[in-house]
Amino acid sequence: MNFDYAKDSKEQRPYEHYLEAYKDLDPEEISERTGFPYDKEKGLFTVHLMGTTYLVSFPDYEIHHEEDSMGVYPLEEAMNAKILIARYMAERHAAPSSGKFITYHEVPWGEVYFRQFQGRCLMRFAFSYGNKLEMFQKIMEHLGAERSAEGDCSYKLEFMDNLFVKFILWAGDDEFPPSSQILFSDNFAASFAAEDLAVVGDISINMMKALEKKLS
Repeated sequence: MNFDYAKDSKEQRPYEHYLEAYKDLDPEEISERTGFPYDKEKGLFTVHLMGTTYLVSFPDYEIHHEEDSMGVYPLEEAMNAKILIARYMAERHAAPSSGKFITYHEVPWGEVYFRQFQGRCLMRFAFSYGNKLEMFQKIMEHLGAERSAEGDCSYKLEFMDNLFVKFILWAGDDEFPPSSQILFSDNFAASFAAEDLAVVGDISINMMKALEKKLS
């Protein structure tokens, strides 16, 4: 499955950096900090990403999904997803959510990176599915997302355990182009940097694109 990521040193070098950091840590400390369950006997973390359960080995970071009906597995195949989770396990920590959702602007440094997020995520999402609401709905339901009330069509997706993303679409018409909004549960701001949230959006939209091919 093609997730449209660049296989070059821009991703390979960060991947190797976080992989080395991951290997040097105590797996039980990683588990306590991130909330990822760790099986000491098998040397495996359990990681949930967009509806799929993955088993991640320690210290070699080999990744395999448990059998399910998803059919698309970015954590096995997409470098940006592998880097995101490796960085999370090496440096980040889980945080509780108040139940509120925030815009990218509200994330620390979100204003600085917003233009990149707008093009990479908001515009891409809007022009991919703003005139294909039925397909968007089909994809979201395949992912096990929950229907929301905002916009013309919106869903709340559990990206990782207790980390939720809302994808909101307004359909285009003869006068106006489609538009979108992507909101994040407020605990994302404690667990990830603004640059990471652009990657979260990117991974999610790549997943939608891959599922669209499968479900068409």
